[in-house]
Amino acid sequence: MNYTSPTPSASDIERRARRRAGAKMGWYIHAFVYVLVNLGLVTISAARGHTWAMYPLMGWGLGLLIHGAVVWFVAGGGFYERLVERERRALGAGDRG
Repeated sequence: MNYTSPTPSASDIERRARRRAGAKMGWYIHAFVYVLVNLGLVTISAARGHTWAMYPLMGWGLGLLIHGAVVWFVAGGGFYERLVERERRALGAGDRG
């Protein structure tokens, strides 16, 4: 049995495009707030002669990195769709044998 994925309708494409664009816009907003807040924290930390600002900078930076990886490589980059298609092909090959 050979499974071919159905052609998505215009409304499906529009919905997926909006969802992906929303996810990417969410990351841009996250990055913008990260930069603004951490500039303020670094300024306060430096003015007082301390280096404590590096801890929230690194911790939040890791969260921003993970958020970006999910947006671009998992949800928005088609990684999930490629995995699903690979599984479809594997299941189709198993049905032939």
